[in-house]
Amino acid sequence: MNRTPNDGSPALLELRNLTREFPAGDQVLAVLKDIDLRIDAGEMVAIVGQSGSGKSTLMNILGCLDKPTRGSYRVAGRETGQLQPDELAELRREHFGFIFQRYHLLSDLTAQGNVEVPAVYAGTSRDARSARSLELLQRLGLHDRTGHTPGKLSGGQQQRVSIARALMNGGEVILADEPTGALDTHSGAEVMKILKELHAEGHTIIIVTHDMGVAEHAERVIEIRDGEIVGDTRREPRRETPAPDAAPDTAVDALQTRVATPSSAHAHRSARAGRVSAFADRFREAFRMALLAMNAHRLRTFLTMLGIIIGIASVVSVVALGAGSQQKVLQNISAIGTNTIEVFSGSGFGDVRSSAVRTLLPGDADALAAQSYVDSVTPNLNTSARLRYRNVELTGTVNGVGEQYFRVKGVKLAQGVAFGRNAVQERMQVAVIDNNTLTKLFPNTPNPVGEVILLGSVPVRIVGVAAKSEGGFGNTEALNVWVPYTTAMGRIIGQNYLRSITVRVADDAPMAAAEQGINQLLKMRHGREDFYVLNTDSIRQTIESTTQTMTLLIASIAVISLVVGGIGVMNIMLVSVTERTREIGVRMAVGARQGDIQQQFLIEAVLVCLIGGALGIAIALAFGAVFSHLSSDFPLSFSTTSMVAAFACSTLIGVVFGFLPARSAAQLNPVDALARD
Repeated sequence: MNRTPNDGSPALLELRNLTREFPAGDQVLAVLKDIDLRIDAGEMVAIVGQSGSGKSTLMNILGCLDKPTRGSYRVAGRETGQLQPDELAELRREHFGFIFQRYHLLSDLTAQGNVEVPAVYAGTSRDARSARSLELLQRLGLHDRTGHTPGKLSGGQQQRVSIARALMNGGEVILADEPTGALDTHSGAEVMKILKELHAEGHTIIIVTHDMGVAEHAERVIEIRDGEIVGDTRREPRRETPAPDAAPDTAVDALQTRVATPSSAHAHRSARAGRVSAFADRFREAFRMALLAMNAHRLRTFLTMLGIIIGIASVVSVVALGAGSQQKVLQNISAIGTNTIEVFSGSGFGDVRSSAVRTLLPGDADALAAQSYVDSVTPNLNTSARLRYRNVELTGTVNGVGEQYFRVKGVKLAQGVAFGRNAVQERMQVAVIDNNTLTKLFPNTPNPVGEVILLGSVPVRIVGVAAKSEGGFGNTEALNVWVPYTTAMGRIIGQNYLRSITVRVADDAPMAAAEQGINQLLKMRHGREDFYVLNTDSIRQTIESTTQTMTLLIASIAVISLVVGGIGVMNIMLVSVTERTREIGVRMAVGARQGDIQQQFLIEAVLVCLIGGALGIAIALAFGAVFSHLSSDFPLSFSTTSMVAAFACSTLIGVVFGFLPARSAAQLNPVDALARD
């Protein structure tokens, strides 16, 4: 029969008809059965029983680490079954302190860092919690071990750190699970001495043990067997003078007040920072822990980053490659004329009657040159002819053009000068040759300016040599000679009409409007539409569109690697959650909210992706430098926008693919997490 001593004073902890069951295959195992128990403030209670008796499960429920299947559990009159996970975390954080058999210290933190963890989640200011932790460690004889990690502390020292952590936020109720189980006799005696001192100061001490020697230190021993309380004995009368600062009833009243008003400050604690400051403090702690976890598993972190690094480097490099190739193509277009519109006779390409249409005249070119949207104009006609200089004879193309041809087409001269307006009007026999003609016709004459060559039977004097064109359009091996179009019409070809007119549109004039204006003018002059136009801007737009499409296609393939990298991040983070389950349980036991746990793992995922993104951008820039060094054809054109977008993308991947592992970590049951190694 369960016994619940009751002297009429308010209960600090009270269980009524409490049952805890666990699934066991197709069966249900009842670990605790209809427990009725009352623990008053200031008591030192030992819960004893054999392994499997249910004593640890009872302690987990008392410490709000676990919930009963049925029944009621009240803390200072507050029903815990109705509380949300974060409210239970607040109870653990503000009122309970845990001392575990295996210490459960965080291996990456120092002794002082471990002690301060509950205060971080409680929102205590940095200075206040530092002073409090140092005070507790000094009191427990660890003043010279504050900067040591758990691996550098003995078992007894680790347990004292655990006790200091339990007291950090006050620890009105201290729950000790086999506190001496992993210690030698001397260290165990030291721990029990500390617990008795804390009891004398007014703390409620609950010890779970199977060692009757440990239980003898308690004033009340509760024996549990097969999930039922079979004994509840007071080994000595309750103290008439409990804690020096509060009687038991007063302690219960104070705890009831704090439980009912969770935001109130504790008497022993310094003033809390504001909510924003507290959140920032918890964020800093989560950020620091994420860095420590990443540093502790550097190889795993790098492998996690690898997918992000490859994806970001691919995206940035592909975009830069696309932009560079587009710029190169546009430069090639510019080499054959920038913002130009070609006017041809006939109705379009392939018109077999176009050679019979002879209405395109030099007067049309003069009329177009007078328009405000025109920068420059050149008439065009050409023929194939024999080129001869002394004993060298070749076949080339003779082009009749206007004096503005070289501006219209963007042709630069390497030697000499271009012929002018006077040469056109006077039908002068002068010519400009290209670099190919120079090489073939004058193999031993580096400067042919002033020399006379024969175009068929017509002698002309060379006045200039065009620079070699770097453009990739047309036949780059062709031999070209340019003469005034009047000379070509009257002396070489013998025709009075033009093959075409090339118009360079002014930089500030829209190409579409210029094309419309040309059409209207020539229709008005000819009385009909016996011509057609070719707008080189449409070529530019088509090429831009094509290169953009190809860049988008390749970038989309690269984005797939980003997604794969994101899935890798998610998988590794899920593994990390499994590996660090015990750490999560410890943090929850000392009062971490679900949001705190989720925040830590989300920060870690985002950091992995951000660092991976930065390394990816750096690798892309390094690739660009190597590419530019090895290839002089065209450089990669890196865009700040693309790099910022890639960086933002890596952040988004961290948030999206890190959310599931973070949420999974936050939703772990504290008692299950603590039970895992």
